[in-house]
Amino acid sequence: MDRLKILIWHVHGAYLNALLRLDHDWYLPVKPDRSHGYVGKGWTFEVPPYVREVPAERVRDLDLDLVIYQSPRNYFEDGPAILSAAQRRLPAIYVEHNAPRPHPTDSKHPVDDPNLLLVHVTRYNQLMWDSGRTPTVVIEHSVAIDPVIAYRGDLACGVAIVNEMARRGRIAGHDLFLRARERVPLHLIGMQSEALGGLGDIAYCHLHRRVARYRFLFSPMRYTSLPLAVIEAMTIGMPVVALATTEVTSAIEDGETGYVSCDLDELIERMRGLLADPCEARRLGANARAVARERFGLDRFVRDWNAAFDRAVSRRGVLHTPGGCGRAGPPRVGRQSAPTADR
Repeated sequence: MDRLKILIWHVHGAYLNALLRLDHDWYLPVKPDRSHGYVGKGWTFEVPPYVREVPAERVRDLDLDLVIYQSPRNYFEDGPAILSAAQRRLPAIYVEHNAPRPHPTDSKHPVDDPNLLLVHVTRYNQLMWDSGRTPTVVIEHSVAIDPVIAYRGDLACGVAIVNEMARRGRIAGHDLFLRARERVPLHLIGMQSEALGGLGDIAYCHLHRRVARYRFLFSPMRYTSLPLAVIEAMTIGMPVVALATTEVTSAIEDGETGYVSCDLDELIERMRGLLADPCEARRLGANARAVARERFGLDRFVRDWNAAFDRAVSRRGVLHTPGGCGRAGPPRVGRQSAPTADR
């Protein structure tokens, strides 16, 4: 397709890292204080040269083809604040990273706009969100990881990678992680994990080489989109032990690419088994890597996203006005709408 000029905010770093592999002209707005959404390229990723930062106050001077929103704040506040009237009528895409909240079946999506394309990152999310009049498509995740990184599993310990676990509480499986850690060796990586005795936030460019040494990944997430940490682990050939909730059971086949269950005691026994049997861990990890290459590979991700761009841009003549097409104006921005599904 034709090369596009696209504006996007920096919301989910790991997801953005994969999305920026699409060969278009990308513009990331920045502010001096590097506030939420305005951090530009960030410091943990190596982005291609066609990705440019632009001061937020200069965005309205850009000749754009497409705008991508990723949160209610983007759509209801950021867009109206920095886009010109003409830019607000451009083709637009909204990426919904999160599973519906507060209710899994009766939550109405905050954007109800028949002239915008809503991208869900899992089929579970598309099924459960009430997306109203907005046309939807599913584009499953991918991750941009150095392909030479491979699972080693020589460290007889599991690892969980969850950002802000304590703040997010039960939804992130805070209680489950603490209970499991009492019975099997487990380390925690992620933003603000130091408060729980974790290793803190590790730069993305170094993360997977370090993670590759652990015997398995434990995902304690109760309710979220398919965690990127799960896909990252599968991509490097690492077995995953996870709760059998939301989209996880479609990605991990129990006993073949990892272990899934809603019984924490059963999962703990599986972790102990992997610690005692490195060969079984390698078998599961190799199977997981094959699945990840087929289902979550970058080539498929790029094709799907270019098809979405083509679909959105083909509606160029349709009026689109962010912030004016919602169901009842901007929602209250609280924990239920905060974008946290990258981990």
